[in-house]
Amino acid sequence: MAGALAPLALLPLLAGCGRLSGPSLEITMLVGSALGGFCKESAAAIERDPPRLPDGTRVLLRCRASGSGDVVSEMESHARAVLQGGGRAADPAIPTLVSVDGEIYQELLRHRLQAIAPGRSLIPLSADAPALATSPMVLMTTPALVKGLQRPQPFLAMARVDNHQQLDPTGPPQPIRFVQTAPTRSNSGLQTLVAMVAEVSGKRPEQLTLTDVKAHAAAVAAIQKHVTRYGSSTDELARTMQRNGVFWASVASVYESSVVAANGRREPGQEALVAVYPRATYSSTMRAILPTAPWVSAQERQAATLLIERLQQPALQRIAADQGLRPANPAVPMSRITAAYGADPRAVYDSLRAPSPAVVEAIITSWRNQVKKPSRVALVVDSSGSMKGDKLPSAQRSLQAYLAQTGPRDVLGLIDFDSSVREPVELRGGPADAAKAMTFVSGLSAEGGTRLYDAVEAGRNWLRRTRRPGEILAVVVLTDGNDSGSRLSLQALEAELRRSGFASDDRIGVFTIGYGSSGEYNADALRRIAESNGGVFVEGTPDSILKRMEQLQLAF
Repeated sequence: MAGALAPLALLPLLAGCGRLSGPSLEITMLVGSALGGFCKESAAAIERDPPRLPDGTRVLLRCRASGSGDVVSEMESHARAVLQGGGRAADPAIPTLVSVDGEIYQELLRHRLQAIAPGRSLIPLSADAPALATSPMVLMTTPALVKGLQRPQPFLAMARVDNHQQLDPTGPPQPIRFVQTAPTRSNSGLQTLVAMVAEVSGKRPEQLTLTDVKAHAAAVAAIQKHVTRYGSSTDELARTMQRNGVFWASVASVYESSVVAANGRREPGQEALVAVYPRATYSSTMRAILPTAPWVSAQERQAATLLIERLQQPALQRIAADQGLRPANPAVPMSRITAAYGADPRAVYDSLRAPSPAVVEAIITSWRNQVKKPSRVALVVDSSGSMKGDKLPSAQRSLQAYLAQTGPRDVLGLIDFDSSVREPVELRGGPADAAKAMTFVSGLSAEGGTRLYDAVEAGRNWLRRTRRPGEILAVVVLTDGNDSGSRLSLQALEAELRRSGFASDDRIGVFTIGYGSSGEYNADALRRIAESNGGVFVEGTPDSILKRMEQLQLAF
């Protein structure tokens, strides 16, 4: 029984927590990132007062959150393993309940699982899956820039201009800097991309054809030229835009709830952010999806149904409202959808529908190969002596996976450093230079010191020398140690990075990954390096490094 624990096996665990006794059944729910907070808080509330099956078994909820694209990929992998590869239907790793952040990815999930099991309907239609919350897609900006975006076709207008004064003569002449999530992994990014294709084609999304996708790729690319950064979640983009200011990004395509959250955490001196509602946009309805599949037992189906009913009740729907979501239960007021939080509870918009799955797949492929703003990334890799043991092989596997996921519009400079900083190995993403990438990765060996600061500067300098107009520029640094032997000091490096950061024409971001156990690397120094010019610092272990690098890759 997927997601379940045998009642007798669970008794010691429950006795240890001191709150529950008797048999319990735990149901795992895999949700999109926008519903993650609601699911987690709801699970805690349910644990305090769980529903019961007829035999008295308590039903508990365990939540995992990921990008909607990752949710689809994981469920596709589970379905293939069970239905085609002899995998166990009772594998506890398979979630019982699923949710994605909108209709497009739910229909894509149906489509992909039907390809694995033709003739079977494993995933319900969107209309047949109970709604838990909604959050319309909006354009997040500052009050000074709102007027220029309040127009029938904001994306089409952005394709034709370079700055905000061209959108609104009374606005400032600052460049349009746009951020959205990556459509390959995020529902908000995919909805944004589909809305762009629909707008430039003059059709509704459900009317789009494969011919339309091909015919309007150049027009969508003209909108994407304004992109400063892609990302893995709307909340992450909203936080970064709030921290770095309007000159880092002046417009973001995010959920309404991201605007609410940003204004809820606004600090003194930070500018308020406002939601602009396009005339036609996606409602982003988040639903509880209960598969009709071999990995969902009769008992689990019964338990999951009880959980869905509980998640729709007012007590838990108020949790959704408190997080800036629009509750699915009409009896619960939208407590934070107010002007004070940058939102409009009376906003009127035409709710867009999903294109056919075949068109969605074509839009994703077109974005990766033609439409996406090209990137140029310096990948700076620590191969010092401290990388010996399991660190280097794990890092090599992660680098190989990272490079395999790059597209033909990406250019990389691979820089290996220890006591020396080696010359960059330049290659193009995708299959064209796969052999060159493999040679670099397999040739890494752990020895020598850690000239970290000099290596970061070398990555920045390579970008300055080789950049082309219209590229996203970034340095990604993977290191497990403290700097030793660099010509530059940390302060001097910070000054150099600020000179080529987002306040300059270079607009080079630096992303740092501290690799290994806490204390093995200088987390404060890596954070200072990243945040000196609008980048991000993350930490990774041999077990988590691939996920960390995949998440960073979405930025480009």
